Amino acid sequence: MIKTKKDLKEYMEADRKQLGVNRKYPRPFTDEIWRYEIYLRKYEYYLNTKKKILSIWYKIVLHKLGVKLGIGIAPNVCGKGLSIAHYGCIEINDKAKIGNNLRIHEGVTVGASGGDAPVIGNNVFLGTGCKVIGAISIANDVTIGANAVVVKSILEAGVTYAGVPAVKVSDNNSYQYVFWMK
Repeated sequence: MIKTKKDLKEYMEADRKQLGVNRKYPRPFTDEIWRYEIYLRKYEYYLNTKKKILSIWYKIVLHKLGVKLGIGIAPNVCGKGLSIAHYGCIEINDKAKIGNNLRIHEGVTVGASGGDAPVIGNNVFLGTGCKVIGAISIANDVTIGANAVVVKSILEAGVTYAGVPAVKVSDNNSYQYVFWMK
């Protein structure tokens, strides 16, 4: 959770690195995802520090950009190192808890079922179109393949799941997908 300017800077720097961006500022017409992540982090900071006017302004700007890009990520859900690969139909429930270094593709839903949402660990890759739904836990270093539907907890770290419903298909971890810019 971002509570200080130092935290804000740390989160934004981790996000920039995970996106593979070497510039200091987003370009005006090409870095929409990076700009969305910047506004998300600033909204989280101003919301958590109870600076009402600025939090309202950032909420409005974030909402407009989110509608344009098709991204809906609630504040204070994702840890540092968020990397959105492509925009379009990304929804993360406000009750979800996600660790550091999440790599997420388009068409992904992290949703609640019966009011309870997933808890996702660090260094997780969510492939195109996957759905993670319900009161489940996802361990660290897990890869969830394209169009997989995860409705049961994945407690084993460093594995790959795919299919409907998702089943273990490999013992490969997520490093090659999460830390792709090395």
